[in-house]
Amino acid sequence: SVRRSVANSLNDIAKDHPEIVIKIAAAWKGLGKETDAIIKHGSRTLLKQGHSKILAHYGLKSANIEVRSLKVITPKVKIGGHLEFSFSIRNLNSGKHTIRMEYAIYYNKKNGLLSKKVFKISEKIYQAEERAEIIRRHSFRLITTRVFYTGYHELSLLVNGAEKSKGNFELVN
Repeated sequence: SVRRSVANSLNDIAKDHPEIVIKIAAAWKGLGKETDAIIKHGSRTLLKQGHSKILAHYGLKSANIEVRSLKVITPKVKIGGHLEFSFSIRNLNSGKHTIRMEYAIYYNKKNGLLSKKVFKISEKIYQAEERAEIIRRHSFRLITTRVFYTGYHELSLLVNGAEKSKGNFELVN
């Protein structure tokens, strides 16, 4: 659709010129549900990067959000299998607060360096003192767009763009 095309174009522009997309987001804010959706989708790379201005645009503050008990359920993951992890989250703000939860996998590369890729879990409003237990699975099924290398990889939890907790796991054959 035209809307998706506009959103994808904004996302492409954001990669090299984030300020332009942030200005457009501010100018178009509240023009309508469809326009807001276009801006949100067009800002997805900036959101995944934790860009402070786009986080502020959406009121996504990471203060007073508690992340506890990160547990890597599968510390050894076979290529073709799944990483499984769990954690709890709680809104310590005095009122309701939007929480965008993501996780990052720091993939072990051929040269031994780590390469970060961010995946969205959810974005929703949590009431004051509301908590949730989250369990997620991440596939290491072989795909054509990524080569997996054995060794230690890192897992990171992101709340409203801020890294809150880290763990690691070993990818094995």
